[in-house]
Amino acid sequence: MTGTSASRYAAKPWLHLLDEAQRAPVDPADSLVHALRRSAAQAPDRTFLAYFDARLGYREVDELSDSVAGHLVARGLRPGDRVAVLLQNSPHFVLAVLGAWKAGATVVPVNPMYKSAEVAHVLKDGEVAALICSDRAWESYLRDTAADSPVRIVLTGCELDFQTRDDARVLTFERLPQASDADDLVTVARAGHRAPEDRDPAPADVALISYTSGTSGTPKGATNTHANIMYNAERQRTGLGLPEAPVYFALAPLFHITGMVCQFGACLNSAGTLVLAYRFEAGVVLDAFAEHRPHYTVGPSTAFMALAAHPAVAPDHFSSFEVISSGGAPLPPALVEKFRAGFGPYIRNGYGLTECTAPCASVPPGREAPVDPVSGTLAVGVPGPDTVVRIVDDEGREMPFGEPGEIVVSGPQVVPGYWRRPDATAETFPGGELRTGDIGFMDEQGWLYVVDRKKDMINASGFKVWPREVEDVLYTHPAVREAAVVGVPDGYRGETVKAYISLRPGATADPDELAVYCKERLAAYKYPRQVEVLPDLPKTASGKILRRELRSRTDDD
Repeated sequence: MTGTSASRYAAKPWLHLLDEAQRAPVDPADSLVHALRRSAAQAPDRTFLAYFDARLGYREVDELSDSVAGHLVARGLRPGDRVAVLLQNSPHFVLAVLGAWKAGATVVPVNPMYKSAEVAHVLKDGEVAALICSDRAWESYLRDTAADSPVRIVLTGCELDFQTRDDARVLTFERLPQASDADDLVTVARAGHRAPEDRDPAPADVALISYTSGTSGTPKGATNTHANIMYNAERQRTGLGLPEAPVYFALAPLFHITGMVCQFGACLNSAGTLVLAYRFEAGVVLDAFAEHRPHYTVGPSTAFMALAAHPAVAPDHFSSFEVISSGGAPLPPALVEKFRAGFGPYIRNGYGLTECTAPCASVPPGREAPVDPVSGTLAVGVPGPDTVVRIVDDEGREMPFGEPGEIVVSGPQVVPGYWRRPDATAETFPGGELRTGDIGFMDEQGWLYVVDRKKDMINASGFKVWPREVEDVLYTHPAVREAAVVGVPDGYRGETVKAYISLRPGATADPDELAVYCKERLAAYKYPRQVEVLPDLPKTASGKILRRELRSRTDDD
């Protein structure tokens, strides 16, 4: 940390905004595997997972995940091997992750919206030994994708398992015959295999390799340790003030670091109940709120917009909540007030990155985030007592309170670096401090505001999109001569992807055709919702396309 002795931020001006419980020291010494075993011993019949009409208790989940671990070890999985998990929010995801950890492996969560090329990069870069996915994904494209990868063990599951409700709003598929080249996850879990006794994870072991584009275009794997996860899970448990055995609703996807830590991890560490509903569908979510009466959830602002717009929504749907948090996408102050006026709860803002294992700042219960009177930006919260957030200029000098600069973070939740990328680690984590690439400022009270992006990353509904990746797809279209992609403001998604292109001489292509072309080759949140065809794109004298001029063009429209 530059100039620690004179650092205005090392003095932690935000501490006065935290109560005694929120300031209490946290020193997590084990892992979520140990937390599961403690709860299975102390409250074996308490419901851990609720999935439509399914209820899985702590002892049952402990035994089922033991069996998954034993199977993986019998199939040759070694300590430290990587296990990719490509699943939606269902019990299968939880069993896969816990089973992999009990086998001594590192989990690689993969977004189920990824297309073949995106998954292929993760499997190869992570040198993934085992893949756990849905039966449909295996049959439709993952079999071919995994064939050219290090994967040697495959388990598949059908998310119709465990429950009998078969809600057609989200469970729109049929069970497929079991593949001959994959083992069935639920059959394996129920086979009664014993977990190995000598592979329990240590705090410093890598729990997750979470792929993120970060501040450069090539996706890199952030190495979240078990200590990183347990620290934030324990901070959630001690700081939120939830009742004993709280009920969490998994609004954020579990493959995302927010869902993994603030829902799955925090719930397990609190011996609570985690309600799963496969994927987000506003009507399904509201029905689950009414059925399970959750105390806590966290999700992007877009999810709360969709819930508020549902024709059946009523204040009673939210009456059980003690805390509702938002993160991953900008939270407009108007949404916070509209939601409170219509339904009662105050949505608490938060800020974090994959590289700091989800939250590094949040609005504490009992406080409300101020709005910057100049920019109209809602504060994202305050850091925790063990975290230091600083604002620095390009040379690393600290900026005065109220002045914008790059947000840098140090603390027990910051990952050690990127998977097998010492160059990127040295650039992004100088001295162990995370250079976020985000621009923000802190006021004298310690409230943090995020106002801009240092580089060109696009944040669409909480998902990061790197323009170059979209441009590379556009350049494969035979009609495209030049392509440039920028983020533009969007009232629903916070930011959305816009592509500017010029065409080859004599070629024709309309904007809708180009958008569909990208949609077929990229995850749904990455393809451009807007495409504009120009005669030529603005360039520097050396021929580099000027994205900043295109952004200005959008601002002027």
